[in-house]
Amino acid sequence: MMTKSGHIARARGAGLIVTVGVTLLLAFLILICQLTQFSQSTNDLKHPTMWKGIFPAGLLSLGLVGSASATLLYVSSYAGTVTTLSLTLPDHNSAVGAAATLETISNSTGCGPNPSWLSLDYSKNILFCLDEGFVGPHGTVTSFYTNDDGTLTTLDKLEVIQGPVSTAEFGVGGRGLAIAHYSGSSVSVVGFTAGGNLTLVQNETYVLVAPGPNPERQEAPHPHEAILDPTASYVLVPDLGADVVRIYQADASTLALTAIAPLTVRPGTGPRHGAFLVTAEKTFFYLISELGNTITGYETIYNDNDTLSFSELFFIPTHGQEIALPNKTGAAEILVSPDGKFLIVSSRWEDSFNITNFDPINSTEIPSDPLITFSIDHVSGSLTKVQEFAAGGRVPRHFSINADGDLVAVALQGDSRVVLINRDVKTGLFKNYVAYADIEGEVTAAIFYEDYHTI
Repeated sequence: MMTKSGHIARARGAGLIVTVGVTLLLAFLILICQLTQFSQSTNDLKHPTMWKGIFPAGLLSLGLVGSASATLLYVSSYAGTVTTLSLTLPDHNSAVGAAATLETISNSTGCGPNPSWLSLDYSKNILFCLDEGFVGPHGTVTSFYTNDDGTLTTLDKLEVIQGPVSTAEFGVGGRGLAIAHYSGSSVSVVGFTAGGNLTLVQNETYVLVAPGPNPERQEAPHPHEAILDPTASYVLVPDLGADVVRIYQADASTLALTAIAPLTVRPGTGPRHGAFLVTAEKTFFYLISELGNTITGYETIYNDNDTLSFSELFFIPTHGQEIALPNKTGAAEILVSPDGKFLIVSSRWEDSFNITNFDPINSTEIPSDPLITFSIDHVSGSLTKVQEFAAGGRVPRHFSINADGDLVAVALQGDSRVVLINRDVKTGLFKNYVAYADIEGEVTAAIFYEDYHTI
């Protein structure tokens, strides 16, 4: 005879069996799902596609705010705008087939009619914009407050010598901007406060005794970029017109720049931009020259008398080897990857690739210039080419790398477009176009809203 407690015991036992069975079934289904996702990921690695997840800005809304990541970018254009873009990337929780989106958040015209360069002080929430001042006697520097929603609030604007094209932040706590002025043949310093107020500290203007070997482009000095060295003690300025890299001792307290002996380069090569790399034993400096389409590698030597010397290691074409290039070809940007393992350069006006049109209803292929990647030997500083990849269109004047090193934003001046490309951090290889956005006018710079001081 079954007692009441026996019925209860049997019921509890049956309930336990059902619970265990349901749990095992759910675990089995989760395992199958994970194995399927792993298989899809493995297939993606074996069969990558350059066009994975391409959508024009605003075409696709993921509707997965809680399960996808968003990153802000700032883009400048000669149309007189600074555009804030929001990049949303699907993650492992996103729906199958979900793609990245690149949407316009805001447009600001506060920089001026000809924005040429953007730099970010992330810790102070300040974005700096240079305006070249094509139509007037002056250029300008504008400071913006970066609001959380992506909009920009103008803090201050300062007139400077015409033609500012690049800044390097320096000084105690970061409170000064060294500025290269291309058309103004000058190097200047602008100080700024935590509130974004701007003051002129110094101007240095240069002249040539005679034009350089390329008289059309070297009729005057043309400082093209300001670069802070890894010790934050020197500012370097490649001068395309004078075939030198101007070097200054940088006083972190007063913000004064004191000129010392420059680095002289091969006549007619036209140095444009540069990048440093610090290894366990040495400091290397890589210089890209626009007129000669070359890369020069140096070992940087810090002398006891507070000067710099440079020992040339190599002098190579931007493609790594001699190839026939159109006469109009011009090397542009040069960056070292955040992990210090790769050097990436861009070249313009080559049209060396034909790629699928970003417009899904237009089947006509479009021309593209290249991004060229080299691996870096940390002992010798030498470069080995690992890839040439289509930049996504014409005239990649500028590009930037995110802090993780897996995304590159390319500013395509010739196509009025920003393209996001992902890269394999371990191999240095570019893989797919992730997203793009059309921007009015000639795009001059594209940067991520990230703390670049931590790279």
